[in-house]
Amino acid sequence: MIVFVKQFSLFSLVGAVGTIAHYALLFFLVSQLTVHPVAASVAGALLGALINYILNYRFTFRSARRHREALPRFLAIAAVGLALNTALMWLLVEPLRLHYLISQLIATACVLLWNYLGNRHWTFEKGISCKPRT
Repeated sequence: MIVFVKQFSLFSLVGAVGTIAHYALLFFLVSQLTVHPVAASVAGALLGALINYILNYRFTFRSARRHREALPRFLAIAAVGLALNTALMWLLVEPLRLHYLISQLIATACVLLWNYLGNRHWTFEKGISCKPRT
């Protein structure tokens, strides 16, 4: 259980870095370029996913799995997460008329658990450790 808590905490910290990039791009695209919030959220999610892959592979899961194995798996998990994020953003922004940043906070919270479990148990499972690399 301690390993899970440590790993989930690190996953969340790494995710915060990707989420900051996601939200920064979302905000910029909507406020400065008047891109629709759902499209801007997709662009931000893609940027966040790239950052999250690199940091999670190296630090969170310390995966021994080769990139040619881990990356396609990560992309599959990220694609489902992106679909969930996009569907939630559309639902919250369009029919429910919530502000796009509030909508994105809700969508992010919903996708977080999916991404962690999918990546922990499928993408990076080979060689998962919370011990520092030597």
